[in-house]
Amino acid sequence: ENGSSVKEFILLGLSENRGVQEICFVMFLFFYMIILAGNLLIVVTVISSQRLKSPMYFFLCYLSFVDICYSSVTAPKMIADFLVENKTISFVGCIAQLFAVHFFGCTEVFILTVMAYDRYVAICRPLHYTTLMTRRVCGRMVIGSWLGGFLHSLVQT
Repeated sequence: ENGSSVKEFILLGLSENRGVQEICFVMFLFFYMIILAGNLLIVVTVISSQRLKSPMYFFLCYLSFVDICYSSVTAPKMIADFLVENKTISFVGCIAQLFAVHFFGCTEVFILTVMAYDRYVAICRPLHYTTLMTRRVCGRMVIGSWLGGFLHSLVQT
């Protein structure tokens, strides 16, 4: 077996001071929970409300979902590492996180681009808005965003 192959990485963290690590644990956990709660509230509100069925809210719902996924790629491991002594990640785990960060990050950028196009059509072509931004077109743009994010992450990892 080749002795130079990498099987895991040692994560150094932000500080070696136990008190600082505990403060960081509480702060990062708090912010992570706020991110999850806020985005989940947006998703539930858009799905459950009959008034929020316009393309803008359709895209906002997907953006919030992608943000939940993006935040959940690295944050749980990082938060847990504040409390454990053995701060390692396997090579496969590292590559999986790298793939997921690129996937969700790029998907988020594409969804933001689609949202910008939606607002452009609403402002600059209001009479054509309902024919240009149909449910089918919006769905295809979201699928295209997911595919674009996937292809980007394949290239990057």
